[in-house]
This record gives sequence, structure tokens and C-alpha cells, in this order.
Amino acid sequence: MKLQGMHHVAYRCKDAKETVDWYVKHLDMEFVLAIAENEVPSTKAPDPYMHVFLNAGGGNILAFFELPNSPEMGKDPATPDWVQHLAIKVGSMEELLAAKTKLEEAGIEVLGPVNHTLFQSIYFFDPNGHRLELAANTDTAEMRQNLDEVKWDMLEEWSRTKRAPEHAKWMHDGSVKPNL
Repeated sequence: MKLQGMHHVAYRCKDAKETVDWYVKHLDMEFVLAIAENEVPSTKAPDPYMHVFLNAGGGNILAFFELPNSPEMGKDPATPDWVQHLAIKVGSMEELLAAKTKLEEAGIEVLGPVNHTLFQSIYFFDPNGHRLELAANTDTAEMRQNLDEVKWDMLEEWSRTKRAPEHAKWMHDGSVKPNL
């Protein structure tokens, strides 16, 4: 089997209309589809829902479910807020900084840009409490090649030690050339 790409990624939302309006207004996403049912197709459970779909660019669809008969949505208390997030690619640092300005002007708190060596990011939350990241690539072919060469060794070392391997320490210590 050869995977062809992500069909859609779905999250829960508190209010489908508010969510669609927010993503259209703040991230310029196109609202592409709404599906509403009174019965869940896969389980046949009688549970009405609204399922909305937004175009995240590049053939990627971001979807949300509003579930009015379910308990109020929450977060996994054992997982830090920074872990579960959706990262969306933008075309340049200029676009990233323009998005930051637009979000802040709308009263949305934004963290960053944060320099991750391979890309820079800004972070913020949608009205449902989902953490979002906008990322602009800043990597080079050499960086990608060096990381590709050490990925399996890093994973094996992590698996054994549960400590950060130093194969790609160059990404965080400011050195230009990888120390391989």
C-alpha cells in the first residue's frame, strides 16, 4: 500500500459556526463542506453532530466535530499544553510575521517567533483551546541531509536511554556545521 496523503484531520469543537468563522477570519481558510447527521455512520449510535471542513492549503483539510450531546470537551491532564498541537506551514518568514501581526491585532495572544533552526514558528490557541502553530521553513538541503543520516541512530539511542541524543546537537547549540 502506498499512502497518498492526509485526507483530513479532525478535532472536536465547542461551536461549529464560531470555529468556522474564526478560521476563515484569522487564518484565511476556505470553508469547504458541512455534514450533519443524527446517527453516527460508523457506529449507528444516535448522536447528532455537525462536521465541518476547512481548506488548510496544499490539499490538506482541517475538520471539526461539534457534539452537542456529549460532555463538555476537555484536555488530557497528563499531557502538557505544548505537546498536542496542529502545525500549519506558511510560505515565508514575511508571511509568518504578517500572520502574527494580524492575530495580535485581533486580540489573540501569540508566542514567537521561536527559532527551531529548521523552521521558525508562532504559537496561539483557537477558540476551542487547540494549540496552533504556524511554521516557516528556514532549513537547507545540507541540514536535511545531515538529519536524515542520523535519524535511525538517534531513535535507537533514545529508545535505549530516554535521553536526548547529541547527533543533531548543532541544531540547538548555535554551530553551523553538524558535529558528526
